[in-house]
Amino acid sequence: MRQNPSFTMTDVAELRRLIARNPWATLVSATDDGIVASHYAILLDDERDDLTLVGHVGKPDDMLHGLGERELTLIFQGPHGYITPRWYGDVQAVPTWNYVAVHLTGVPEILSTEENLVVLDKLVTHFENAEPDPRLMWQAPNDEAFVTRLERGTMGFRLTPTKIVAKRKLSQNKPDEAVDTIIAELTGSGAYANPELAAEMKRAHDALRGARS
Repeated sequence: MRQNPSFTMTDVAELRRLIARNPWATLVSATDDGIVASHYAILLDDERDDLTLVGHVGKPDDMLHGLGERELTLIFQGPHGYITPRWYGDVQAVPTWNYVAVHLTGVPEILSTEENLVVLDKLVTHFENAEPDPRLMWQAPNDEAFVTRLERGTMGFRLTPTKIVAKRKLSQNKPDEAVDTIIAELTGSGAYANPELAAEMKRAHDALRGARS
């Protein structure tokens, strides 16, 4: 991902917030047979306060990626959407796309069976807890034999990134008046309305304005 100093994200707390809100990740590896990509839910390691991640892949994806043998890049994508030049008013402008993306690269550590079971349990609990009647991994009708078979079909990993590329392209290079117009349009009811992107833009620009004041 091409970086631009105006759009670079470096604040670990903000990166953790974005990853926590957007846990569906793309896993990319460069192998002897070419580029391999997979898609899995990934969580921040709740025992750390950095950008260490935990997750799993289904077998044989572990072999496709050479998991634990080479670098793996995890890509997280936040809110994104089309920005029409009409929103800039009567000035020269072209269409663009606003987005937030985080690329974390490192060599994964393979988890033991016991560690993998803990991660699988945390994944299920993390998402099921949003339900009024969560169905947890160890809950009936699941039994120990079923969970054991489930774990054997996966490979758990922990990744502490050695390379971080994070970008928040949210019209930071535009005048405040243009930004306010874009946020209003994204919050509206038009063809390209996108409340999540509008909220992310407002958060970023409120921080910028606060830093300038």
